[in-house]
Formats: sequence, structure tokens, C-alpha cells
Amino acid sequence: MKRAAFRLQPVLELRRTEERTAALAAAEAARAAADADRRATEAEAAVSASLPSGPTDPLAFRARMAMARLVAEDAAAARALATASAEQAELVRAAWTAAAQRTKGLERLRERHLRTVRLAEQAAEERTVDDLVTGRSGRRTRTDGEAAWRD
Repeated sequence: MKRAAFRLQPVLELRRTEERTAALAAAEAARAAADADRRATEAEAAVSASLPSGPTDPLAFRARMAMARLVAEDAAAARALATASAEQAELVRAAWTAAAQRTKGLERLRERHLRTVRLAEQAAEERTVDDLVTGRSGRRTRTDGEAAWRD
């Protein structure tokens, strides 16, 4: 008996490839978000290190305050980038989840198809066995009946 092929197998393979690609993109986006967060944390730590300390003349104080403001702006920009990167990573992860759901749906269809094929093969095998048993039983009965009529 020829085994029925799952017609959507090429689509399933495409979905699996899309899911793998989305998983790689999600991993890369998560890594980028973690790196951006690390850089933002480092920039925020640099803000506290750049604050003026100790007695200084007015010009040095103004210069340190200007430098601290620039460092604080850099830290704020780094934090904004980290936040945007985390949001982007979440969107990419959502795309990966959607790809996985599409793949899972086709995999369920494939499993159902294989189960149906397996059940059909079992039913055909049972019919064949039943036909063999019924055919032999019918021949034996006739032979026994014919022998009874001859005696």
C-alpha cells in the first residue's frame, strides 16, 4: 500500500526555517538589549564619578559641572537607547512566538495526518486478516458440511 504523503510538508519546512530565523533574531536582539543596558549602567556610574568634589576655583568648578552635564546627557541617551533596544527585543521575541505558533499548528496537522494514515493502514490490515480468516472458515464449513452429506 502506498503511504499518503503530507502535502503541506514543504510549507512546514518553510515555517520551521522561519521559526529558526526568528529565534536567531530574537537571541541577537536580546543580546543587543543586554549590551545597551550594560553600557547605560556604565554611563550612569560615570555620572557620579564626574561630579565635582573638594574645593576648586570657580572656573574649574564650572568646567567640571559642564563635563558632568555632558556625561549625564550621555547617560540619559544611553538609557533611552537601552529602553528602545529592550522594546525592539520584545517585538522580535513576539515575532518569534508568532512564527513558533504557525509552525506548531502545521506540526499538529502533520501529526493528525500521520495518525489518520496509521489508523487506515491498521484498518486495512485488520480487513485483510478478517478476509483471510473468514475465507478459511467458510471453506472449512463447506468441506465439513460436504463430508457430512457424503457419509
